[in-house]
Amino acid sequence: MTKHFIEINDFSKEDILDMLETIRMIKEADKQRCTPQLLAGASLAMIFEEPSTRTRVSFEVAMSELGGHALYLKPGEIHLGVRESLGDTAKVLSRMCDVVMIRALKHHTVTGFAEAATVPVINGLTDFNHPTQCLCDVFTMIEHMPAGKKMEDLQVTFVGDATNVLSSLMFICTRLGMKFTHAAPKKYQNPQWYKIAEENCKVSGGTLTATEDPAAAVANADFIYTDLWWWVDQEDQIPERRAAFMPNYQVSMDMLRKAPAHSKVMHCLPASRGVEATDEVLDSPQSIIFDQAENRLHTEKGLLVWFVYPRLKRPTAALQTHHQARIEAFLDKKLF
Repeated sequence: MTKHFIEINDFSKEDILDMLETIRMIKEADKQRCTPQLLAGASLAMIFEEPSTRTRVSFEVAMSELGGHALYLKPGEIHLGVRESLGDTAKVLSRMCDVVMIRALKHHTVTGFAEAATVPVINGLTDFNHPTQCLCDVFTMIEHMPAGKKMEDLQVTFVGDATNVLSSLMFICTRLGMKFTHAAPKKYQNPQWYKIAEENCKVSGGTLTATEDPAAAVANADFIYTDLWWWVDQEDQIPERRAAFMPNYQVSMDMLRKAPAHSKVMHCLPASRGVEATDEVLDSPQSIIFDQAENRLHTEKGLLVWFVYPRLKRPTAALQTHHQARIEAFLDKKLF
C-alpha cells in the first residue's frame, strides 16, 4: 500500500520525530555542501492549482539537489479533473514519475488523487491543511528551543484566523505533546478542529487552549505564530475580518512586550505587512520567519527522501553495465 503525506494525524509521534531527524541530518549535510544524491534519477511532478513561491522553489531545488528532477505543472497546463478524470491523471503520472506533490484549492482534490495514485502523494497545501509547513515549523522551533526546555515543554500560541496553517500546526503540536493556544474572536475559532486536537492531547499529554484574550495567550508563549486573516475566495470578507482582528489580534511590539523576553515570532509567509503583524515585529531580532522559509527547503528534502528513497530500485554496477553494453551493441549494429 502506498503511503502518502496528506495529513499529519496519519502519523505517530515516533514517525514525525523520525522525519524531523531525517530533515536535521540532511540540513547538516546541506550546510557542508554534501547533500547526498539519494534520489538520483527520480522524478517529481509538482501540480499547482495556485502559485506559490516557497512551495515551488523548495520542492524543485530539493529534488534537484538530491539528484532528481522536478516538473512544474502550473494551473491550466494539465487536465486535472477537466477533460480527464482526477483518477486517470493520477494513474498516468504514477507511471511516469516517482512522487507527486499537489497544491490544491480543495482538500478533496488531493485525497481523490491519492486514492488512485500508485506513487507517494505529498500535500503541498489545501483549504484544510498545510502539513509540509507545520513539519517545517516544528523543526524550526526545535532549532530555536529555549535553553533548558524539551520539545514537550514548548508553549506555542497562534494569534489569528483559523486557517489551514492553524489546523496543521495545532495538530502536529498536540500530536507531539506540546502546549498549544489559539487566540481569535469566537467567530474565527474552529471547534471541529479543536476536537481533533483534543483527541491528540489524550494520547500525547499535550494541551489545547482556545481564547479570545490575546494578551493571556502570549503570556507564557515560547513561540508566537500568525498568518493571513483571509484566504482565497474570502476577499469580500476583508472589511469584516479587519474590523474583527484589528488591533487586538495584530502581532505588534506591544503584544510582544506581554510575552516572555525569549519569545520568537513565526509566520509561514507571504505576510500582509502591517496587517496581521507589524513590520517592526517581522523584522525584529525575535522574528525567525526567514529561518522558517529556508527550512522549507530542508523539510522538502527530508520528506522526499522519507517517502521516495525506500521505493527506488538500486541496480548494481554490473547490471547497469550489462544493459548499457547490450543496447550499445544493438545500436552499433543497426546504425554503423
